[in-house]
Formats: sequence, structure tokens, C-alpha cells
Amino acid sequence: MDARAIIAALRRGEQPSEAELRWFAAGLSSGEVSDAQAGAFAMAVCLQGLDQSARRALTLAMRDSGDVLHWDLPGPVMDKHSTGGVGDCVSLLLAPALAECGIYVPMISGRGLGHTGGTLDKMEAIPGVTTQVSEQRLHRITAEVGCAIVGATGRIAPADKRLYAIRDVTATVESLDLITASILSKKLAASPEALVLDVKIGSGAFMKTSDEARALARSLVETANAAGCKTTALITDMNQPIASALGNGLEVAEVMRSLTSGQSDPLVEITAALSGVLLVQAGLARDEDEGIAIVREALLSGRVAKRFGRMVAAQGGPEDFAEHWQRYLPVAPVIHEVTAPRAGYLAAMDGEALGLAVVQLGGGRMVEDDLVDPAVGLSDLLRLGQWVEAGETLVRIHAARESAALEAEAAVLKALEIAERAPEPLPLIHERIN
Repeated sequence: MDARAIIAALRRGEQPSEAELRWFAAGLSSGEVSDAQAGAFAMAVCLQGLDQSARRALTLAMRDSGDVLHWDLPGPVMDKHSTGGVGDCVSLLLAPALAECGIYVPMISGRGLGHTGGTLDKMEAIPGVTTQVSEQRLHRITAEVGCAIVGATGRIAPADKRLYAIRDVTATVESLDLITASILSKKLAASPEALVLDVKIGSGAFMKTSDEARALARSLVETANAAGCKTTALITDMNQPIASALGNGLEVAEVMRSLTSGQSDPLVEITAALSGVLLVQAGLARDEDEGIAIVREALLSGRVAKRFGRMVAAQGGPEDFAEHWQRYLPVAPVIHEVTAPRAGYLAAMDGEALGLAVVQLGGGRMVEDDLVDPAVGLSDLLRLGQWVEAGETLVRIHAARESAALEAEAAVLKALEIAERAPEPLPLIHERIN
């Protein structure tokens, strides 16, 4: 087979065969397919699309380009994935919450992509934490702690590792087919018994409309179930960040506040809703309402914070992180307040623009080998519908330099809309796809 021929056929709108996709995925893994050919393939898929059969074949080909894990644990193995958004640190709560409830969670996650933050980057904002572990260590941490949040090793879906990095710098991040194959190749390689998907919709998500989010949710659910993994998707709101902070270290701080405050917030509510789905699949709850109640109680009791601390320590972080997290997280040298130019309600926000502002501050990547500054970002962002007086703080910018903070201020003010009337409240969960 020939990469050029496969790309040319895709460009003409022809659907590749299963054998061609398996060959291409193997070529991504071995290096026989070059970066230029991988980028051309991604662009062709983005422009022409794949049908459901080819999408499933690409997903399984990328999964089988490396090792597929097997588990021998005294409880169910399950997982969750989010399609990405801004201020989305739910995975950091959900993995230890499920572990506290008796479900094992070996979560293979990704780095920042486009305007969204990456779960691995957030974990690595904690000093000492490593997310690149061997399969043997992943098995050991999962067995001992109940959960781990790690990156795909070189032997887990290596074809996706190549294609994932290339998508970020070739403007092909938004392809439904490539998102499906990327998410599920890693998730299915971990061999979960069940999977819950958090498909984001709104200004801070890749999918901006209900139709787009529904199409992706159905694609993911159909593909995963066809591969033998029980999968449900919740379409959740991303017209504003879930947490009130954007940026790796700042989002970890929000996670710890949620886990130690004893009070419910959007992070807790979405985590409980997603976890409730899996507790029913695991037979640990009679229905989702009971599952949600079980998880919410664990989150608000402080037990999940301790479980998170155990996971951090097992992955190389401080032993006392759960008790003294404030002393470990990075602090930016410049903290700049952005104030409201006039009084009114915070009526809308452009989540993607806010995410890109964080990238420009150094909190994300412009190219795949950029270093990420874990201290920079936005914090104390007001929620939609809140009233703000002229001169009141809208958000705080954490930056490495004053000049960078001033540049970010212009972008942030442009992304936030203040109006005389409050916006209609939006639900956290829009829809469910079985």
C-alpha cells in the first residue's frame, strides 16, 4: 500500500478500506508514514469526512497499533472522557470519586489541544507528578489507589499519539471523525467495561451547536458500543467555564477547593452526574439518582480529596498534597485585575477566546513542543447572570510579565459581554445519548 494513494483517494471523497486504514495506522506507529503525510491525511479527513464504517475501522486500527491492556482487579474497570472545553477539570474529581465508590479508573488522558486545557498538563502542574508511566506502574497504581491519570505510553495507541500532535498544528482539531478515533483509540486500549462521555457544547467547546454536539455524541457512542464497550454520553454546557479558573495550576486549585469546601458547585454537580451513570453500570446503584447521591456525598465529605492526594503521591507528587496543596501550586509573578467598564449583568462570554488568551499567556501550546507555564491563566471569573458594578473585578489575570497581562486584558474584555438584562439560565446537562 501507499500513503500517497490513500491520501489522494480520500481527497477525492473515496472511503478508505479497513485494510488501508490499518496499514496507515501501522505506518503512523512505525514511522513509515511521514509527518507531512499524516498532516495531509488529517486535512483530507477533515474536508471529506469518513462514513461510520470507516470511522470505526480507523478507531480500531489506531487502538490496535499498540498494546491493549488487560485487568485482573476485584472490581469493575470504567472510564470517562470529555471532548474538551475551557475550565474543564472534571476528570481530576471524577477519577478519585469513582475509586472511592469501588470502581477502578485507569484514565488515559491527553494534553492541551487548541484553545482547551489538557488533563495531563493540569496534573503536571503539581510538583513531582509524572503522567508518563510504564504499563506495569499503571497497573500497580490502579490496583493500590483505585485510579490513575496518565498519558498514553509509547505502546498504547501510538498511531494516535502521532496524529494527535499533528492535528493541533494543522487546523484539523475540529474533525468529528478524528476526534472520535482519537478519543476512543486510547480509551478502548485501556479495556474499560463501560465508558461515560462528556460531550461539551457552547462557546468554549469544539462543538458550538446542538447539532454538532449531538452528531459527535452519537458517533462516539455508536463506535464504542460497536467495539463492545457499554457507552453513554451526556451533552453538557460549555458556554462558560465549569470552574471559575482557566490555566493548569489555577484549575488544580479550583479542584482542591471543590473537594475540601464541603459545598456543591458546577464541578461537583457534573462530576456526580457523569459518575452516576457508571455506578449504575457497575451495579453499585439502583438508578442514576441514587448513583448521583452516593458520589455527591463522597465528594462533599472530603474522602475524595484524600483519595486524590493518594493518587498524586503514587504518581510522584507530595505525600501531603491533599492537606497542604496551597504551598505546592505555582504562583505567577504578575496578578492583574480586569474590571468592568460599566455596570450590568455578565450576559455572555466567548469561551474559545478566553482559552486562546490563556494560550497566549503561555498556558497552552502554539506548536506541539512548546513548554507550558503552569502558573499562568485566569482566575475568579464571574458566572453568567451575575450583576457587576462599574470598576468591579471581572477576572484576575495571572501572567509571567506585565506586558503579557495587558495584552490578555484586551482579549478578555472583548470576550465578555455586559448587558442590562440577565441572560436566560442554561442547564449544566443538555441531553443524554444512549
